[in-house]
Amino acid sequence: MSPSPWSDAIPLGRDLRLVVCDMDGTLLDGEQRIPDDFWAVSERLADRGIALVPASGRQYATLQRMFAEEQSVTTFIAENGNLVVRDGEADVVGCLPQELVLSVAERVRGAGDRDLGLVFCGRRSAYIERSDAAFVSEAERYYAQLEVVDDLTEVDDLPLKLAVYAFDGAESAAQDVLSGIPGTHEVVVSGEHWADIMNPDVNKGVALRELQRALGVTPAQTAAFGDYLNDLEMLEAAELSFAMENAHARVKAGARFSAPSNRAHGVVRVLEQLLEA
Repeated sequence: MSPSPWSDAIPLGRDLRLVVCDMDGTLLDGEQRIPDDFWAVSERLADRGIALVPASGRQYATLQRMFAEEQSVTTFIAENGNLVVRDGEADVVGCLPQELVLSVAERVRGAGDRDLGLVFCGRRSAYIERSDAAFVSEAERYYAQLEVVDDLTEVDDLPLKLAVYAFDGAESAAQDVLSGIPGTHEVVVSGEHWADIMNPDVNKGVALRELQRALGVTPAQTAAFGDYLNDLEMLEAAELSFAMENAHARVKAGARFSAPSNRAHGVVRVLEQLLEA
């Protein structure tokens, strides 16, 4: 059987040392689960001394729970790069001023007929003030440590980032509701329904480059997988950059190579081929 176009294009024989992988729309399948066939690949990576690092907008506690059975996964890039945890030691890469929390909360509360929910992503936990089942169920998918509070502006925790869930679409919400907020920050669309407000000097790419320096790994020794706009800088930091078949058009344009979709277990398929080289 002749190889498929994506597999035919992959450059083999690289000195691979680091694999960094987004979760939603990338590693996770259509049921929001890590594919069963991933674990054998993860063990093969560990046997070769190749570090596997999940890189996600998700909370560290959520990522830790998802990889609880895989002891070789000890490093995580969480909160879209604002928190890096290596062997249990956490490094806060970026955070937001408290006054920005107030500004964003006021925007979300006053959004009129826009159906929005706000998550305060703190160092200790995530916090929400909207408590209806529809929004809580969405927040619980990404935040294992989650508290409902009366007022997000009164939370006593370090704000790593703010996440807005827009039931009617994140890109339009970012433009219509979150643009023009005073202060130094960046709005990053991280999924179909999620937009993150972050320190403008922090992203997954910044966190990855810091990790590469700490590990003594080069971009040429790094493979990265992503599907959405918050993955762009991360893909730029890896010479083996893969956009999923289901990726946003800008991500496909920015990546050097393609991978099958997350529903087709594309990360697993590519890693299997890289490991065979």
